[in-house]
Amino acid sequence: MSHEGFTSQHRAIGRAAAWAVSLFLVLYAVTTVLGFLSLRSPLDPIGDPYFSIMKLLILLIAPLMVLSMVAVHAYASPGVKAYSLSALVFMILLAGITSCVHFVSLTVSPQIEATGLTWVPMFLSFKWPSVVYALDILAWDWFFALSMLFAAPVFKGGRLETAVRVLMIISGVLSLAGLIGVALADMQVRNIGIIGYALVAIFVFLLLGIVFGRTQCVAGDTG
Repeated sequence: MSHEGFTSQHRAIGRAAAWAVSLFLVLYAVTTVLGFLSLRSPLDPIGDPYFSIMKLLILLIAPLMVLSMVAVHAYASPGVKAYSLSALVFMILLAGITSCVHFVSLTVSPQIEATGLTWVPMFLSFKWPSVVYALDILAWDWFFALSMLFAAPVFKGGRLETAVRVLMIISGVLSLAGLIGVALADMQVRNIGIIGYALVAIFVFLLLGIVFGRTQCVAGDTG
């Protein structure tokens, strides 16, 4: 397969970003599990310090996912560039939305919530239904899922690439399935999406880093 646009810079940045995403997702998954275990009721939202740690990790993960998709687009053969570009665009949308949501939640929300205004939970609470919760679901269960599903056709050939493609499809489908919880207004069902973007994605980005590291760069690239 031709990777004529894939330079040593793409390889270095893509590999580092993908492995960093995998590492931070492991930390995110562990923090999420600890947060769930701390709840008195499964219907309660995860509280601090777990939730604040999760927000900080998302702010780190989102731009690294974009960098990974930049490398995927460079890695893609000419025949599937439309898919890889779509995957990159969807990942940028994910990163923009979720970064805004979690930055606001970390900085402004506590001060506004302290006012005790009755409309605040409807907009800023991560307990369904609320505006910020809906936006974050849009980011992860929709745009992340689309990014994975559009990136999957880029990888074809050997067993490693086949594994990446299959895991991307699984990650995307499970993330999309989380939207069923929105339709049912049941956030326990919505947690299916977390399996897709926070658990399966660990292995997606781990293998992506390996693929990038094994790929030969373009001829004449001395970077």
